[in-house]
Amino acid sequence: MEQQITPTSLLEAVRYFSDVDVCIEFVASLRWLDGVAQCPHCEAKNAGFLKTRRIWKCRECRKQFSVKTGTIFEESPIGLDKWLMAIWLVVNCKNGISSYEIARDLKVTQKSAWFMLHRIRLALKNGTWAKLGGGREPVEVDETFIGGKPKNMHAAKRLKMKTALNGYAEKAIVIGMLDRDSRQVRTKVIPNVKRDTLQTEILNAIEHKATVYTDGWPGYDDLAKKEYIHETVTHIEEYVRGNVHTQGIENFWSLLKRGLNGTYVAVEPFHLERYLDEQMFRFNNRATKDNPLNDADRFMLAVSQISGKRLTYAELTGKVAETVAF
Repeated sequence: MEQQITPTSLLEAVRYFSDVDVCIEFVASLRWLDGVAQCPHCEAKNAGFLKTRRIWKCRECRKQFSVKTGTIFEESPIGLDKWLMAIWLVVNCKNGISSYEIARDLKVTQKSAWFMLHRIRLALKNGTWAKLGGGREPVEVDETFIGGKPKNMHAAKRLKMKTALNGYAEKAIVIGMLDRDSRQVRTKVIPNVKRDTLQTEILNAIEHKATVYTDGWPGYDDLAKKEYIHETVTHIEEYVRGNVHTQGIENFWSLLKRGLNGTYVAVEPFHLERYLDEQMFRFNNRATKDNPLNDADRFMLAVSQISGKRLTYAELTGKVAETVAF
């Protein structure tokens, strides 16, 4: 398969992906790097391409498959041209893009656009969980609260939120960790800010003997006893003390909340993890002095991660999926 030309701007992408054959060839080139289509049913690399139908047929198991099979696009009637444009917009819009904007721009329904966005967020999910703190620089750790105050909500909304948060009728809580060496951030929704909860997350995500900077919250006390070099900054008195601060992770919180409050307006706690995955992808793959990524690089990386990931509407909405026989 010939080497693909990668568009470098949204205008170039719109023009380039206007041809369905170009879309198929582009996705196939990123999905099968050696140029040989691998059957998603039996994993054999012995398939013939049926040009008139734009699908492959495996010579081993005799089953047919398209470039969408086994990806986030599976069983979607929406064309690849619209899918690829949606991915471009999600990974390159700093504050995210709402389902209403996607619906208007791509001429799909808002419900379809919302489903598309969640599928794309699944592709953006970080697949590696190597521990932070392996370099010489410290790791900043902080937690934040997301959502409105229950006392300002309608009683029905409060009850729904209480159920979604397993009986904790308050804001959703997210812990974040920023490795200053790799400039990578990790986030996770947690049930509370108790000491056991916070320190368990730190033990699971940060290398022992690493330097950890936090604020003065008591939940971070005694980290030194768990083989960490721990320094704190008390926000009542100061925000920065030399090199000791949590400004980096707080910058991430600012970007996250700007998107949640300004673009998405209301996010259910049930779906919050996916929005965190989206913001982490953009933050961890932003252009830096040491890693000058551009819009095309982020787009290529996102498309290369579509395989082996499937999200049904029943799973997305918390319902039990029905078994359908074809």
